[in-house]
Amino acid sequence: MDVFIEKIQHIRGLMLGVSLSALILAPLAIGISSYLITHPKFLHLIESERDFSLMLVVLLVVVLVTSGIWLVTGLQQFRSLSSWNKRYCNYLEKKRDLDNSISAKYNLDEE
Repeated sequence: MDVFIEKIQHIRGLMLGVSLSALILAPLAIGISSYLITHPKFLHLIESERDFSLMLVVLLVVVLVTSGIWLVTGLQQFRSLSSWNKRYCNYLEKKRDLDNSISAKYNLDEE
């Protein structure tokens, strides 16, 4: 059981990295896309280049939507992992107390 929990703890570390990257990269992508959309030259580009501007608008909207979903998912994952860490620390404390209690009851500390 302890090996399984340690594997989960390792996976938790990886997922924490993924959620932190979402919390950093998603706002960056949203900010860059918002800047491009609100830039004064963007309207001139849309007016002069019809086909290219349509694809650019679609791409920017996809980036905004995807980054928004990624940001919300990253926040939810971060909260979930934070909760897991509290429960894991509680588990380790109870396990240590139980081990100490069993050792004291059966005089296993003397060996």
